Amino acid sequence: MSTIDTKTTMHDVQTGVLRDNDDRNFTIKQTQHIPQSFLDTLKRQKESSLDFKEKDYMTVASVPVSVHEKWLREGFDMLKEPAFKIVARLKQENLDAFLTTKKKV
Repeated sequence: MSTIDTKTTMHDVQTGVLRDNDDRNFTIKQTQHIPQSFLDTLKRQKESSLDFKEKDYMTVASVPVSVHEKWLREGFDMLKEPAFKIVARLKQENLDAFLTTKKKV
């Protein structure tokens, strides 16, 4: 049986139900473990992005599922939005760590 290294492995979104102080109300909580090694890789990608000439496609960000699902609940579907809007939203929400390029989008 193998074990999962939580320091280097990105996990799926975990959903839990928290009961409030009465029987009729509850809170749904979603979490996702994002390891530092993932963020370090994105940072290295971003730092070296100016060293490469892009071709047909360019990676601009690597957005975790938990962020994408949050945005969907807020009416923002990043699969239908242009890259510059995704970059702007990441910056607006102080999620710059998920950007993978320094190039203008």
